[in-house]
Amino acid sequence: MTPPPVSPELKTEVDQVLEAIIYLYTESRRITKELAKRADLTGPQLTVVKLLEQVGDLSLSELSDKIRAQNSTVTGIIDRMEREGLVTRERSKEDRRVVHIRLTSKGRALAGAIPVEPMEIFKGALESLNAQEMRDLMRIMTKVAKRVKQIVRRDVGEGDSGTSGTSQGQGKEKEEK
Repeated sequence: MTPPPVSPELKTEVDQVLEAIIYLYTESRRITKELAKRADLTGPQLTVVKLLEQVGDLSLSELSDKIRAQNSTVTGIIDRMEREGLVTRERSKEDRRVVHIRLTSKGRALAGAIPVEPMEIFKGALESLNAQEMRDLMRIMTKVAKRVKQIVRRDVGEGDSGTSGTSQGQGKEKEEK
């Protein structure tokens, strides 16, 4: 089921939306890479440090969910961060299968020295929208995300493009090694 061709007027708008999405994605990666480099971290490590600083201790599974990567990928990131003295692992007292990740004092100091988490920049930009603009954007983005998932399932054969962190995670894992 190929969608009908896009009218020339709409094609220009589609191209402009794509340019905006690509800009936001590349700018996010550029900012993350620059801040990580200044702190002598990888991009995924920066994300973990700032996330743990903001929300506190997380289980490995919670951390994996939040950064949209597989547990095995996050384990590799955490292994290296633990060797560098930035985080510790602690087994849950309630459920021994659960491992909590916690910033060390060195990790907290490093997190505090990093001026901003890149997603905070985008959050600030989104917060400048009024309530109706936010609802409209959410409705549209949800519709686009659902359509992307359908296309991925059909054309790529993945069960759920919500695991897009899988391919990103594999790249992060390679970056960590």
